[in-house]
Amino acid sequence: MTQPDPTPASPTSAAPDLPLYSPARVRELLTRHGLRPTKSLGQNFLIDGNILRAIAQAGGADVGVPVLEVGPGLGVLTREIASRGARVTALEKDERLRPVLAETLAGVDVEVVWGDALDFDYASLPAGTRVIANLPYYITGVLLSRFMHAPNILSATVLVQKEVGQRLAAHPGGDHYGFLSALAALHGTVRHVRDVPKGAFLPAPDVTSSVVRLDFDRSRPLPDPAFLRFVEAALHHRRKTLRNNLRLHGLEVGRVGAALEAAGLRADVRAEDVALADLARVAGELGVVQAGGVIR
Repeated sequence: MTQPDPTPASPTSAAPDLPLYSPARVRELLTRHGLRPTKSLGQNFLIDGNILRAIAQAGGADVGVPVLEVGPGLGVLTREIASRGARVTALEKDERLRPVLAETLAGVDVEVVWGDALDFDYASLPAGTRVIANLPYYITGVLLSRFMHAPNILSATVLVQKEVGQRLAAHPGGDHYGFLSALAALHGTVRHVRDVPKGAFLPAPDVTSSVVRLDFDRSRPLPDPAFLRFVEAALHHRRKTLRNNLRLHGLEVGRVGAALEAAGLRADVRAEDVALADLARVAGELGVVQAGGVIR
């Protein structure tokens, strides 16, 4: 990870009568700096002021709050967050955006750190950090996992693909429930904030997006890695029976059957219908984790 950019920003004089999020202003910035959005980096820039304000509000951007943004792009959401008095750290990989961000973030309290978000040390963030970001879709899952494991991150309010948002917020027995749902529930709670249409971005993505907020319960110990591996195996084929999934994972059928019976579950129960507390009981019966562990 490179060091923060020490170069002072200079104010923009381009199209001063237009808000930064307006399509005309975004196009003008891109053209003047000779840039085109890079699909491989998931660059889709927000051009809807109402949605920008809704994301910042839902994310808890306020005076003195430390906020982490991943992928600031042109700085549109960054400025909205900073304008509320938050102390913003923005991680940006695309070095082509240096002159753009120097222009668009002039006069606001933002530290831009240049480098790959996958290489950043999230444990180094100050206590009480809140993530507010339009995440690059191609690394959403990896980043959410990093946020979950960073003890000083209290919440993550993020723009994700609608399908991912549905999976994050799903509960056992729901159509979208799977390992990502279980992972989120093990670390805290998820709230769907709002859907975001394709037209709110430039260029428009291929899918509808959603804003979701994940609140991490830091009073809980982090989940046992062995239990996480067990849950991932149990939900690998979520519409199959739990017994078959665990058999495919290499566990002996007779032991699995006995564990299901001891946990009070039917032999033919589907994986997607099993609550986390019941999965913990099965895992305990199988000796995967210590029996009697409590899942809240």
